[in-house]
Amino acid sequence: MFVDTARIYVKAGDGGHGCIAFRREKYVPRGGPAGGDGGRGGDVILVVDHNIQTLMDFRYQRHFKAERGEHGMGDKKHGANAEDIRIKVPPGTVVKDAETGEVLADLTEPGQEVVVARGGRGGRGNARFKSSTNQAPQFAEDGKPGEERWLELELKLLADVGLVGFPNAGKSTLLSRVSAAKPKVASYPFTTLIPNLGVVEHGEQSWVMADIPGLIEGAHQGVGLGHEFLRHIERTRVLLHVVDVAGTEGRDPVDDFLKINEELGFYDERLTKLPQIVAANKIDIPAGEENLPRFHEAVQKKGFKVFPISATTGQGIDALLAAIAETLRRVRVETRG
Repeated sequence: MFVDTARIYVKAGDGGHGCIAFRREKYVPRGGPAGGDGGRGGDVILVVDHNIQTLMDFRYQRHFKAERGEHGMGDKKHGANAEDIRIKVPPGTVVKDAETGEVLADLTEPGQEVVVARGGRGGRGNARFKSSTNQAPQFAEDGKPGEERWLELELKLLADVGLVGFPNAGKSTLLSRVSAAKPKVASYPFTTLIPNLGVVEHGEQSWVMADIPGLIEGAHQGVGLGHEFLRHIERTRVLLHVVDVAGTEGRDPVDDFLKINEELGFYDERLTKLPQIVAANKIDIPAGEENLPRFHEAVQKKGFKVFPISATTGQGIDALLAAIAETLRRVRVETRG
C-alpha cells in the first residue's frame, strides 16, 4: 500500500528535577548545599532515510515520546540527559504543524533531519542557589516540560519527469516500456491508484520518471483522487503529457490536452511554468493516425512540441527520450546557473 499522508503525535522528554541535598560528612559542620541539576529531556527528531518510500509505518504507530532526563542527586551529581529519538521518514516529506498548518520542514536529502519537539531543560539543584545571603537554600527547580504537538506529514514524490494525462492514456504502458518499473496495466480507467517510479536510461543520461495516476476534470477541487495525485507533480522538473490521440475512451484528444493543463493551472499556477513535452500516444491505432494532424496543429499553436508515439509497439520512443534528455539537461544547467 502506498501511503502519502500521516498524522502523528510527538512528545519530547521532560527535564529532570533538581535535587535538594546537603553535605553530611563527619567533621564537616554546615557542609552546605550539594543538590545536583536534573538532566535534559530527549528531543524528537525526524530524519530522512532513502530506504523508506512511503509513510506506511505511521499507520501502525502514531505516538512518539522521548524519555525524560534523570533527576539530580546529592553530592552535586547531575542527572543524565535522556537519549533523543529519531523517526525515519522518506525523502520528499513535508512536515507541518497540525494545529496551525505551518510548514516546519521540507525534507528532501538523505540524512537531513529536523528537531520537531525539543526536550525540557533540567531543573537546577539547590547548590546553584547558594549565595552570601542564603548559605543553605531549601529549594530546587523542577525540570521544564518537553514540547509536544501533532504533526501532519505529507509525502511528495521526488522525480525528474512526471507523467500526466487522463486515465487510460497509456502512461503506465509507457513507463513499463522505458524503465524496469512494472506498474499494473489494463484497459480501464484508474488502473493506477498509486504513483509508480521508474529509472529511465538514455545514452549516458538517466532520470527518475513518476507515473502519476490519471487526472480528471475537477481534480484541482479534489474530484476523483485529485489532490492526492496532484501533490506528486509539484516537485517534478519536467512534465510529460501523455494524450490518447486515438480517442479510444470517446473523448477528443485536443480537449483532453487543454483540460489537463487547465487542471494543473487551477491547482498551482507554477505547474504551468514547468517544461512540458507532449506525447501523442496510440498512433498504432487507425483513429490515432487520423487525429494526429489536427492534434499536432492545435498543440503546436499553444507552443508545445508533439512527439507521436506508440507505447505498445515502441514507435517514436527513442525520439521522445532524446527530447526528455535534452530538456532535463537544459533545466539542470539553468538550476545550477
